[in-house]
Amino acid sequence: MTIMNTVEQVKKHEGFRRFPYYCTAGKLTIGYGRNLEQNGIAEEEAEQLLAQDVANAQAGVRRRIDIVHCNEARQAVLTNMAFNLGIQGLMGFNKMLEAVQCGDFERAALEMLDSRWARQVPERAQELAQQMLSGQWQS
Repeated sequence: MTIMNTVEQVKKHEGFRRFPYYCTAGKLTIGYGRNLEQNGIAEEEAEQLLAQDVANAQAGVRRRIDIVHCNEARQAVLTNMAFNLGIQGLMGFNKMLEAVQCGDFERAALEMLDSRWARQVPERAQELAQQMLSGQWQS
């Protein structure tokens, strides 16, 4: 029996679950029976998931926000925020997004910092506000 046949058989028996659940043995599980408590995920797997999630956040930004005035570094700020807050959460930053869409990045940075989000993640907010203001990647 080849690995692919085994994979298909396991998929059939386990079934796919998109969200975490507790299996019959009471272990937190996801996907096709992946025991998160025992196996977790490898860093490489986490990086693959992160890359996909960032690509999805970026696509959401491009679909929902006029970024004509944004260079790559400023687009990255919006993508980072969409990743952190979800696209719906980002869309709640009405004044900031209005400023971004007008190319007023000083006001956009100020609006970012005048938020509950900035109080929850102050270092991230400060760094991203500076990046929005300067249009330069922060390190």
